[in-house]
Amino acid sequence: MDKDTVAAIAGARSLEELYSVFAATRYTAGWHKKKPSLWASPTTEFRPLHWRYREGKLALDRAGEWIGTELAERRNLLMFNPVGDNDYDTTPTLVAAYQMIKPGEHARAHRHTPNALRLILDAEPGVFTVVDGVKLSMLPGDVVLTPGWTWHSHYNEGGANAYWIDFLDVPLVQRLEPMFYEQHPVEVQEVLSEPKESKLAFSRAWTKATLAGLPAAANGVKRLLLPKDSMPSMSLYFLGMASGASTGSLRNSASHIYAVVEGRGRARLGDGAMSWERGDVFTAPCWAPVEIEAAEDSLVFQVTDEPLLRMLGLYREQA
Repeated sequence: MDKDTVAAIAGARSLEELYSVFAATRYTAGWHKKKPSLWASPTTEFRPLHWRYREGKLALDRAGEWIGTELAERRNLLMFNPVGDNDYDTTPTLVAAYQMIKPGEHARAHRHTPNALRLILDAEPGVFTVVDGVKLSMLPGDVVLTPGWTWHSHYNEGGANAYWIDFLDVPLVQRLEPMFYEQHPVEVQEVLSEPKESKLAFSRAWTKATLAGLPAAANGVKRLLLPKDSMPSMSLYFLGMASGASTGSLRNSASHIYAVVEGRGRARLGDGAMSWERGDVFTAPCWAPVEIEAAEDSLVFQVTDEPLLRMLGLYREQA
């Protein structure tokens, strides 16, 4: 605090004059804030939203007429929440995107501090990703992980376009600010191994078999937490839902993104409702009530920042 500031504070003849000095010296009077800093329950500008796969798939097909992976490093469509000038974040900590790769294309290798994963929607044999030299198949219903700072690249050696959903914690890293990104020095990442099983991949067959082995759920919903060792900011669940099953109305302080692997049904999100089908994505931000109902046997994938909230002691829930 310099002499001029001291003189201005000492010479103030009213609180209004004092507030002007505070503002010039980057202070805020705690009793004179523009907006409250504490409130009784969570409030957010992020909204429950729904994106339809049939629209996203068509949009990627049309965009693919003009844009290739040599120009767009990842041909993807980000699902953003219309908060201010945001055109990226799905929730404050997570982003989801539809991605497409054509036969003969590859998305070149890079790495970044954010964690990422893929839920495969449509792909023929010959579609795969390489994570730090490990080749991992990408077939419908599979989940493939690319933990932060692992090299990863995608390939389509099949005969048809491949589509999947990306999930990343980029918004979280952007807000915390330790973002690092690097292109691989060689355009085509070398394949070092092709294991039958990997901690970085969960096949649809494994998911279905594991769900089948779980005890019957009273509400017709079986919940499977994927046993991953990496990516501590996110939990990944599969919801196996019998026809007519409902999760019941729940809300908690975490943010959630849901993607439909198979089946159809309805969801109540906040104050609204929507119908969902295979490939659709819907989101529930902090403290938004959610109820998911299945009209037929269904499989729903859930990505949530719940472990982050639990680690910080900020997780609350209300049935």
